[in-house]
Amino acid sequence: MTSTALVWFRNDLRLTDNPALKAAMDQGDRVVALYIHETDPSLRPIGGAARWWLHHSLNALAEDLAGLGIELLIAEGKAGDEVRKAAKSHEAASLHWNRRYAPAEREVDGAIKTALGKDGLEVHSHAANVLVEPFDISTKDDRPYAVYSPFWKVLRGMDIPRPSPRPRRRTDPIKAGRVDKGYEAPKWSRKLGQHWEIGETAARAKLRTFLEDLVKDYPEGRDRPAEDATSRLSPHLRFGEIGPREVWHTAQAFAEEHGYLRSQIDKFLSELGWREFNYNQLYHREDIAKVSMQPKYENMKWRSPGSALARWQSGMTGLPMVDAGMRELWETGYMHNRVRMLTASLLSKNLLIDWRLGEEWFWDCLLDADGANNPGNWQWVAGSGLDASPYFRIFNPVTQGERFDPAGTYVRRWLPELAKLDDKHVHAPWKAPKEALKAAGISIGETYPAPIVDLKVSRERALDAAKGL
Repeated sequence: MTSTALVWFRNDLRLTDNPALKAAMDQGDRVVALYIHETDPSLRPIGGAARWWLHHSLNALAEDLAGLGIELLIAEGKAGDEVRKAAKSHEAASLHWNRRYAPAEREVDGAIKTALGKDGLEVHSHAANVLVEPFDISTKDDRPYAVYSPFWKVLRGMDIPRPSPRPRRRTDPIKAGRVDKGYEAPKWSRKLGQHWEIGETAARAKLRTFLEDLVKDYPEGRDRPAEDATSRLSPHLRFGEIGPREVWHTAQAFAEEHGYLRSQIDKFLSELGWREFNYNQLYHREDIAKVSMQPKYENMKWRSPGSALARWQSGMTGLPMVDAGMRELWETGYMHNRVRMLTASLLSKNLLIDWRLGEEWFWDCLLDADGANNPGNWQWVAGSGLDASPYFRIFNPVTQGERFDPAGTYVRRWLPELAKLDDKHVHAPWKAPKEALKAAGISIGETYPAPIVDLKVSRERALDAAKGL
């Protein structure tokens, strides 16, 4: 009798190093693949930009699965209902998925596993989406790590499982049809396609290009937003088009082959370690998108956002590095990491607007926004997270711009209204002489806004607010 195995894809849209897929293919004579647009009220709805990426990633996955003779089914509804429907209609004997780590996600998955187990369905969960599962790394006191440095020291010494290879086809390929047909891309998303290639093949090519061409300049170049010095793998990791274990071992192998690049690659891998640290926070604590990890920050006296939030969102704060970052985000669905810190610091500290409002905007606009890194990084900047940036560290977008974008290349790329302003004043145009502004065709308050806030005064206000907690 032919047996059918059901594999439920979530944030693991790949064939290589996909233990759930491998197990399903090993166990079942026939494999059915399923993706669900989950509507469970406890789960956070996907952001707009990420939904655009997801549509294209699902179609890339469908094509890859078709090469293995597997059809990808798309459903929408409560996860438990849709999994049960698929299992019943295809007479599945087993169900496989790769684990996810947010509290609400684990609750949903646990309920499904219990319910379907009672129905007689074998349910198996697998490890695929982190280097080391959050419950397998802890302090000597068997507690979750709250500080990154010792976490990273332990993590880098652990035996990271090697990625499993791409499964071999056992049946004839099938024709890949278009999937996710109900999605209608909003007009604003059309511009995103020119900046990205999506899918597992694109992810692997991007990693190869980074290691071969860019990693040599990574330690210094990663802080310079005008330079092409980072991997830009984050959206691919967010959707699991490439797994962290494949990134880890590919980079380690490259370092073994090119020993002179060891320190650069170690720095790159430490950023992958930071992703793991965020996932550990996600797993061990309350909803980190809503609840401050340091309880005292729940007492912070945030200011009313008023019109300041909209100015920040639209890149009209009058602070060029911040505005360039916000416009890069809107145009590409991405923002350079150094600039993410600057924009978040301005909102949560200088403007004293609740970090959760900024996190929500990034959630909707970032292609790589996931449930661990987006809120984890926002809490780090705001000071409410674990091992957070200290309350007195408030990024100055002017001095940061002068240090990391000294020629103003990044600012001019995204703020064409400042393109003709000289390097000396491009990060603080309101300080430029009238003659320089006139020559550049700039009128402060008309062609480019005056600063939304006095950086020195607002810094002191933020310090006083934090000291009062």
